[in-house]
Amino acid sequence: MTAKISTLCLLLACAGPLAASRSLETTYRTAGSAVHAAFDEVREHLQTSSAVFRRGRTEIIFGTVVSSDGFILTKASELGELSDVSVTVDRERYDEPVLVAEDPTWDLALVKIDANDLVPVDLAAVEEPARGSWVVANGATTRSKRRVQVGVVSANTREVFAQGGTVLGVQLKSGDDELVVESATEGTGAERAGLTSGDRIVSMDGKPIESRESLIEELKERRVGDTVMLGIEREGASLELEVELAGRADVFGEEATRNDAMSGEYSERRTGFPRVMQHDVMGNRHFMGGPVFDLDGHCVGMNIARFSRCETYAIPAEDLRGIVDQMVGGSGKN
Repeated sequence: MTAKISTLCLLLACAGPLAASRSLETTYRTAGSAVHAAFDEVREHLQTSSAVFRRGRTEIIFGTVVSSDGFILTKASELGELSDVSVTVDRERYDEPVLVAEDPTWDLALVKIDANDLVPVDLAAVEEPARGSWVVANGATTRSKRRVQVGVVSANTREVFAQGGTVLGVQLKSGDDELVVESATEGTGAERAGLTSGDRIVSMDGKPIESRESLIEELKERRVGDTVMLGIEREGASLELEVELAGRADVFGEEATRNDAMSGEYSERRTGFPRVMQHDVMGNRHFMGGPVFDLDGHCVGMNIARFSRCETYAIPAEDLRGIVDQMVGGSGKN
């Protein structure tokens, strides 16, 4: 594989009348056929160990095969309802996938299909790729064939905090010294927990909350997907509700920047992850959920968010191993 990449680099340097056109021929561009051919060995890993989720004929998201008997991880916030979704692994189509579990901290969904001979990604311990390392991920697919997109690791592995911070998902009444709920935002953990207008927040995880400032300070220490025990007073009664936290941008939206306007279809949830590997493989939000491979076919991560036109975040393989053990193990798999 190293020899093939060296040859490719030489082709890229010599291809076409660069002095005159100052542009590579299409064949030798990042998405060109000559580039894809150099990564054919890795493409086979994409073919057998990545999944394509379709609603009708429309690709909605990719997935990563994590067990031979049909468990697949993908990006939860892009998946949506499964009632009319099919899953293709290699060249085989599977109908009626089942949602088994979700992990809101990582924005992951674990899906089960009726299969027994899949080829899961190899998550054996490998050295984390350094900046500048080549990586390969899913590009657009045909009905039966995965295509490659290539790029390099472009930043150090790090935590990406929720844009705008972490929130409960409630509106508080203004002009009131007490923390009284005006409303719970639809679709948030606060709404699911049953918070309602008139509830007065008095504590979080047993610690008294006496002001907006103390509430903000407590939330700073927590991540998207964490749960807290919220103490409230409702019509003279004391209650405790378990509330799942969300990112401010996910709940209340975010102001689009000029860079966003040029970024195409970036992920709806693109921040608030405990650890990410950043790379520059081209794509959009529908390319998320699939595995990321090094040149030797080792799975080094799973794409989880398209942040901008030149930044994609992936869950590193080291973290993915623990996630798979927890989610698949907790599903009742023997």
